[in-house]
Amino acid sequence: MTSKFAYLSQIERCVSWLAAWTIHHANHVREGDEIKVGGHQASSASLGTIMTALYYSALRPQDRVAVKPHAAPIFHAIQYLSGNQTREKLENFRGYKGAQSYPSRTKDVDDVDFSTGSVGLGVAQTLFSSLVQDYVSAHGWMKGRPEGRMVSLIGDAEMDEGNIYEALIEGWKHGLRNCWWIVDYNRQSLDAVIREGLWQRFEQIFKNFGWEVVILRHGSLQQAAFAEPGGEKLRDWIERCSNQLYSALTFQGGAAWRKRLLDEIGDQGPVTELIERRSDDELQALMVNLGGHDLPSLLEAFEAASQHDRPVCFICYTIKGYGLPLAGHKDNHAGQMTPAQMEGFRQRMGVRPGEEWDKWAAATLPPAELEAFIAQAPFFSEGQRRLTAPGVPVPEALPAPAQGGKQVSTQMGFGQILNEIARNETPLAERIVTTSPDVTVSTNLGPWVNRRGLFARESMADTFKAERIPSTYTWEFGPKGQHIELGIAESNLMIMLGALGLSHSVNGVRLLPIGTVYDPFIYRGADQLNYACYQDARFLLVATPSGVTLAPEGGAHQSIGTPLIGMAQDGLCAFEPAFVDELAVIMRFAFDYMQRNGEGDPDETTWLRDQTGGSVYLRLSTRPLEQPHRDMGAELARDIVNGAYWLRPPGPNASVIIAYQGVVAPEAIAATGLLAEDRRDVGLLAITSADRLNAGWQAAERARQCGTEDATSHIERLLAPLSRDCGIVSVIDGHPATLAWIGGVNGHRVKALGVEHFGETGTISELYRHHGLDANAIAHAAQAVSAGRSIRYLKSLPSP
Repeated sequence: MTSKFAYLSQIERCVSWLAAWTIHHANHVREGDEIKVGGHQASSASLGTIMTALYYSALRPQDRVAVKPHAAPIFHAIQYLSGNQTREKLENFRGYKGAQSYPSRTKDVDDVDFSTGSVGLGVAQTLFSSLVQDYVSAHGWMKGRPEGRMVSLIGDAEMDEGNIYEALIEGWKHGLRNCWWIVDYNRQSLDAVIREGLWQRFEQIFKNFGWEVVILRHGSLQQAAFAEPGGEKLRDWIERCSNQLYSALTFQGGAAWRKRLLDEIGDQGPVTELIERRSDDELQALMVNLGGHDLPSLLEAFEAASQHDRPVCFICYTIKGYGLPLAGHKDNHAGQMTPAQMEGFRQRMGVRPGEEWDKWAAATLPPAELEAFIAQAPFFSEGQRRLTAPGVPVPEALPAPAQGGKQVSTQMGFGQILNEIARNETPLAERIVTTSPDVTVSTNLGPWVNRRGLFARESMADTFKAERIPSTYTWEFGPKGQHIELGIAESNLMIMLGALGLSHSVNGVRLLPIGTVYDPFIYRGADQLNYACYQDARFLLVATPSGVTLAPEGGAHQSIGTPLIGMAQDGLCAFEPAFVDELAVIMRFAFDYMQRNGEGDPDETTWLRDQTGGSVYLRLSTRPLEQPHRDMGAELARDIVNGAYWLRPPGPNASVIIAYQGVVAPEAIAATGLLAEDRRDVGLLAITSADRLNAGWQAAERARQCGTEDATSHIERLLAPLSRDCGIVSVIDGHPATLAWIGGVNGHRVKALGVEHFGETGTISELYRHHGLDANAIAHAAQAVSAGRSIRYLKSLPSP
């Protein structure tokens, strides 16, 4: 009877062949252009054994895996053998609509758990996904579904990424469980061989944070050799050998090993006999038999770690390029086998010409037996593992507590709206989960947390409350809490939002995550934000306070370019409301939008693909504004969501309009009033989302190019009444490019006002005057674009 190890060895062989061939085909067989395709043959090969052991033995259906980016060909090969990937996609690897360069949840067809590619982020993603699983489980929503392990396959060079260590700290704080990190310790990075003794630093760091550390250094062949006479001296030599020398000898092969070993530890006795008993090929096989390439050692280690739920770091010694002619060479990271080398590799693997894409071309066991074996692999036993979850009902309207005439900031309004939601036990209130990097109170989440509590797997009382010390906030932790408090690391916030925003797919439980952060510090987590959006995670990012409006805080806390991030970031819908009633409408839209996952043509009113859904970014402010007296009708609410509405419609002879976004509303309104002394037709356009206006305009233009001649976007309809001679002044507390594009819609002259340079401390009025955002500057800009017509200013209005 064929053993399990024999089947796994055959599968590993086929996986390694298919991965190498997929890359070779893309670069040397498939027709293409002059640009190198790439594919990382060596970086893939070092993980072939580990991934075979995981996917065909150790993993269960509820487990989730983040694959090292450069091991994508191995992943695709495994999925191909398991029936989840197509030959057509592999033949078009790194081509249009083909298997992706790095595993992608949204672009690949083979059931990717977590996208990887931005180095190190898939690693931290598994940690935060484990914490989210704990959150879902503690709230009683798993419904009998067993807890899964969140597994990350890590290149040792990825361990240089700082976000990994920020995540480790957060995992320790929250009592991380059910998380495995498997380090592909091949001792080579992109440009060099890594430093000596690094594994010892890794070991100590992980142990300090409560992880179990399992080091797989020697395979079963080496362990057997160590038991022979003279074996201890061989072990000692291996463990003292430098990384560079070990890599060089691996590349040179058995004869080089023999010479070096005999020169350095040969004794004309047991050690020499141990070496001489083996041929050059056998000696090479012995010396590259590291723990990460030894199936018995791997399976034993994975089985032992499965007996508990503590986090485990496996440091697996491997050879970069294992099994390939490139093995061990320091230049092999992006190197590829030449056609001659591939031909030799094909012959060595026993693959006949013309059968390169056959699943079992490299196998020596009958294909039917191998198919039967993989059909029993637990990980694939339940078929598609991406889960679904029912939607959370959202009311037709959210409360807007700030009434007309009151002075309220959008940040305060956000806290009030959440507080009103928290008062009642509704499905919406139940599924909202908030998180913040140590700015919970200063971003107005305090009232929500007071009502809903902080999450922890074990209850912890508020000591200040117990000691009867007066405090505005109660900080009680417990399993039913709905706020996850994070340390001051914005990268952790973004990855946590990504994990929470994938819970419907990973855990089968829909959550509505809200994360708050100071707007300028979006830059600190921009890579992680992009990563979360690339995975199609769904969340509401509330960035506040923003702009130079945060005047006394100075340039370090003031944001400039974040509106452009909101516009440019795919998968993220950005808003910047001025008033709280607008904010309530937008938040209601956001809770619904975050849950959409539809297909089909775009909405022919806005030309936006709103049915596909996504995440939402709110840019808010601490500046109190007087709230307008108005009823929120359906048409106004629709325009707010679509991106803009006329706060003051232009008259038939308008020579200029003012278009503002966000907290500069009072200055725009005041400037309109000044201009109205001479011209009553001045219009005032309130923009709530430059992002949606621009996206709709671009989409409508594409539709017209494709033959839908009457396609018209929301901004085109709003500007249609204006003559071509009408000028536009745009103003925002942010980069002026955010709104400068509006002139291109119908060919109007535009003067774009905004902030281009770091601010400093001061009052709002001082900084607005300094940056040209005050009413006076807006009015003078209007003069410049109003078709050359003069504007008479009030005598009390000084020149800027």
